[in-house]
Amino acid sequence: MILNILGGVFLALCVFAAMHDVNRLTIPNWLNLTLAGLFVPAAAISGVPMEIIGGHLMVAALAFMVAFGLFAFNIFGGGDAKMIPAVMLWLGPDAGITFIFVMALAGGAFALLILSVRQLVPAAVLPGFIRAPFEENAGVPYGVAIAAGALVAAPASPFLANLLKQISLFS
Repeated sequence: MILNILGGVFLALCVFAAMHDVNRLTIPNWLNLTLAGLFVPAAAISGVPMEIIGGHLMVAALAFMVAFGLFAFNIFGGGDAKMIPAVMLWLGPDAGITFIFVMALAGGAFALLILSVRQLVPAAVLPGFIRAPFEENAGVPYGVAIAAGALVAAPASPFLANLLKQISLFS
């Protein structure tokens, strides 16, 4: 029960991070720390073997190195580079490929959508809560793609699979 609550909070915060990124083009540090921090009690109460938890930690560490390499080359923003390892901590190696694939597809599709809308619609006519990404020279809120990848890959995570089965979205 508590694991499902922690997993539900994790997924809700992923969606919140995506919405915050669209609204402000940032993902706050407190949010990424909370995403990662929720994993500690989840791992402690889950009953998942230490080898599996270790795999999650290793995949998150690898994601951290790759994401910060991309941040160093100005491909990702700092919030995105912190959110990816926090999400990978929850998803682990079994969901990693699905997460990366969906994140890349969603990120590309979202970037094309934003670039198209920028050409067709003046940013001033868009509602204020979604205007930021459509301003000239604004970045792409990649938190949307990260959240999409997390939601699609979640059923493969031992920490999230039971929650998703119980709410009957993926069964």
